[in-house]
Amino acid sequence: MSCACGHHHPKPVRGGDGAAISLTRPMIALTGRLICHDTAQMMTALSLLPEHVRLSRAEPGCLRFDIWQDEDPMIWHLSELFADADAFAAHQQRAGSSDWSLQSHEIERDFAKREISPVLREEQPSDIDSIDSLLREAFGGSDEARLVAELRGQGDLQFSLVAEAAGTVVGHLGLSPLTGDVAGLALAPIAVSPKLQRRGIGAAMIHHALAHAGQTPVIVLGEPGYYKAFGFVPAELNSPYAGPYLQAHGKIAPYSNIRHARAFGQL
Repeated sequence: MSCACGHHHPKPVRGGDGAAISLTRPMIALTGRLICHDTAQMMTALSLLPEHVRLSRAEPGCLRFDIWQDEDPMIWHLSELFADADAFAAHQQRAGSSDWSLQSHEIERDFAKREISPVLREEQPSDIDSIDSLLREAFGGSDEARLVAELRGQGDLQFSLVAEAAGTVVGHLGLSPLTGDVAGLALAPIAVSPKLQRRGIGAAMIHHALAHAGQTPVIVLGEPGYYKAFGFVPAELNSPYAGPYLQAHGKIAPYSNIRHARAFGQL
């Protein structure tokens, strides 16, 4: 069905359950229906919902705000996701004084709110567009999104991990093969929705990826102070990326030659 922004949005579908990420402030998911009882209410919804959706999506704590019309034109379905209870309260406060709220109070609301935490699972084909959008949002450009797409297309995205919350991809981490003197894995890129950063999602993905790697060495190009907490140490390796930001997890001999997947050289 078409949503209030004029696009087609299928209902969010939750992927297979994985390892839950414990958040000190749970996220808030809202689902339900708007039920119009006459044509005037339906026209109010058609007129005011697009702006209500636009303003809601622009809120700093709103991660998803989808509203779509049912086959019964008197009914709209909604699926919303907020960073935490404070973000949801801020949304209610803003929306409470909006034209939508003031003019739609007679439209029936049938909502269910619940606290949720993200889960970790491997990428599914239906996640690809969401991962691409997340990477562009998180990095403010297209390089990382293009890198993941090239790794996937060349068969080098060996492990693609997503953090998902109520059908929305809020984090992604990729592992690709390293070749040379030692077989290893490159951790890159890693992204978390800007609206959920510094909440522990990135750390949970890194721990999960390292557990997946087992005894296989993992290399990352990143801030030493951050990656030290995960057991990474500075690596003296022969690589185009050699320098103070090249970090290694696991046993790898100094001055080993390593080569990243071909997609890294195409950036």
